[in-house]
Amino acid sequence: MAQEDIFKKLVAHCKEYGYVFQSSEIYDGLGAVYDYGQNGVELKNNIKKYWWDSMVLLHENVVGIDSAIFMHPTIWKASGHVDAFNDPLIDNKDSKKRYRADVLIEEQLAKYEEKMDKEVAKAQKRFGDAFDEKQFRETNPRVLANQEKWNALHARFSDALNASDLAELKQIIEDEGIVCPISGSRNWTDVRQFNLMFSTDMGSTADGALKIYLRPETAQGIFVNYLNVQKTGRMKLPFGIAQIGKAFRNEIVARQFIFRMREFEQMEMQFFVKPGTELDWFDKWKETRINWHRALGFGDENYRFHVHEKLAHYANAAVDVEYKFPFGFKEVEGIHSRTDFDLSQHQKYSGKKIQYFDPELGESYVPYVVETSIGVDRMFLQVVAASYCEEEVESNGKKDTRVVMKLPPVLAPVKLAVMPLVKKDGLPEKAREIIDDLKFDFNCQYDEKDSIGKRYRRQDAIGTPFCVTVDHQTLEDQTVTIRFRDTMEQERVAIAELKNMIADQVSFKKLFAKLK
Repeated sequence: MAQEDIFKKLVAHCKEYGYVFQSSEIYDGLGAVYDYGQNGVELKNNIKKYWWDSMVLLHENVVGIDSAIFMHPTIWKASGHVDAFNDPLIDNKDSKKRYRADVLIEEQLAKYEEKMDKEVAKAQKRFGDAFDEKQFRETNPRVLANQEKWNALHARFSDALNASDLAELKQIIEDEGIVCPISGSRNWTDVRQFNLMFSTDMGSTADGALKIYLRPETAQGIFVNYLNVQKTGRMKLPFGIAQIGKAFRNEIVARQFIFRMREFEQMEMQFFVKPGTELDWFDKWKETRINWHRALGFGDENYRFHVHEKLAHYANAAVDVEYKFPFGFKEVEGIHSRTDFDLSQHQKYSGKKIQYFDPELGESYVPYVVETSIGVDRMFLQVVAASYCEEEVESNGKKDTRVVMKLPPVLAPVKLAVMPLVKKDGLPEKAREIIDDLKFDFNCQYDEKDSIGKRYRRQDAIGTPFCVTVDHQTLEDQTVTIRFRDTMEQERVAIAELKNMIADQVSFKKLFAKLK
């Protein structure tokens, strides 16, 4: 199945099973804004808990805050967002659609990669176990030709980005023959910069209103609270401040479902260190964060690091953690060494001394910062994409297709579905009794509609790891049948054993043990 078709199925599945809805759908929706449904919000909260606890509980020197969305407008002047928070945009004159020029070129690079991967896949199928991928990539003429095109485009693109050469970006688009996805034409405007911040007015009268911005990132809320946290928490370097919160960007190219949205949520941690040690800490957090992703069990080969071609004005090192989505490798998290730029700027613009007194050196200085920043929504999409599975199974002697979300049990929205075999003979009451006992420990769901087979399929599609069936034997010996989602195997167990059995599989403690 084509990757594009898989992604369309994923989007449809998210709506059908209560994960993600188009915002304001009854009014024809709002572009690039989405709502999380009853299962989506549970998965999202579990992802946030995994991140928050791994940061704050597992690190003695990391604490959390929750800063306001509205902030003094001078903050965004100091951070550089007012003057430099721009995207290079280009319009197609025929479709009247606007695109990010850098994204169009990145997609062209991905096409060359896809061509090379297809050649490798065909050869692998032809030669089987004897296939040597490294040798094939180094010798096959078609792979080498596409690699040469990729290298040339990559070098040219990198130079243009680093030089902020908008004319060169347009020339690359024209030279590569990149067409508008809507009109199919190459009738492009010039590339120009566009500021991504949303602005609004704060005040009781129009004349006295203060122009403020919806924050485009959560990091600045951490930086302006550095002194408050450091002093009240008596924090010593190195230490970190973590935060989860909403951010807003007026994205023009907002597509690929929830991958790029105008209203989104970030999980960020700013780690304050002694100047000169920042690159060592950058390497440590880089390793810590990739391990956090890999612990979920989606395959180490589906993650890679992407070193930034162009560093932000405040950074001296930057790398992305990329995951292989159905539409290719894309960023899910960034790790950046931000130097002392942010604190120094806020010290300059506020007129307040923002420094750390080092008792060992007997002197004060502005700390350097290493940032880890991950999008909750992208992480959500990564988990859903990695978990969605269609597999052929036997059902009553016939082959059937089972759609299942193989979510890590710890992240699954519903941990346990309890089902009476029939809606009589006291079985529903017994099922309710089991739920009443377990609902304080797990998110449980009662399901009595349709045949037991259809109920299993429904819970598979939601991603529920355990289904418990209450039958007539239950009333006799206090045992139930527990079914395991991934294997579809069933086991007879005592009701009294359910709590410990499920708790062992859905415990964050078990997941955190992999991070050591």
